[in-house]
Amino acid sequence: MPHDLSPWAMFLAADAVVKAVMIGLALASVATWTIWIAKSLELSAARGRLRRTVARLTDHETLAEATQALGAREAIGRALVEAAAQEIRQSTRAPDKDGIKERVASRVQRLEVAAGRDMLRGTGLLATIGSVAPFVGLFGTVWGIMNSFIGISKAQTTNLAVVAPGIAEALLATAIGLVAAIPAVVIYNHFSRSIGAYRVLVGDAAAAVMRLVSRDLDRGPGLRAVSTAQQAGK
Repeated sequence: MPHDLSPWAMFLAADAVVKAVMIGLALASVATWTIWIAKSLELSAARGRLRRTVARLTDHETLAEATQALGAREAIGRALVEAAAQEIRQSTRAPDKDGIKERVASRVQRLEVAAGRDMLRGTGLLATIGSVAPFVGLFGTVWGIMNSFIGISKAQTTNLAVVAPGIAEALLATAIGLVAAIPAVVIYNHFSRSIGAYRVLVGDAAAAVMRLVSRDLDRGPGLRAVSTAQQAGK
């Protein structure tokens, strides 16, 4: 009887180790596409909120006004504004405006780094799948070919009809490894560019906050106004 060489039939006929490799690679592929969908939605929503945040920060002249204008869902913008206001409130007795700006910039910079790090969550798995999956598939192929040669030795025949099915089953593992790895690499590179653009937006929001801080400090009484508005917002 001729062998059924469909992918499903080859999977069912494969060795237990090769089956385990194929299942693991299939799960890795599912994880890749799941991360793509979830992270795409997350990035799209985050960029939209940041654009609105930057627009609102640019439209207002003081940090106190910006605090009142930002919505509850604009978490990064509110965090930047609150960090700046907190540092100003703690520095109300400091005479050096440049020193206040440096301390505010330090707080804002740490928030920028944290926002970028948070958005990177999940992409590390894509990099791991993209680099490891081909080798895992190759391991399944080597194991399958070893078993095929052992079967050939036991059958004491080199008939292609006997040899080909086992080798085809083994090569299927490499094919699945590539199917898992190639999209993972492409999606990882796509997210690297998208997260870079997201970080630029965070930087724009931080720069807008620093401009508001500079205006408030130049006005002088803005220090007390910011502190009062921040306390009222809480």
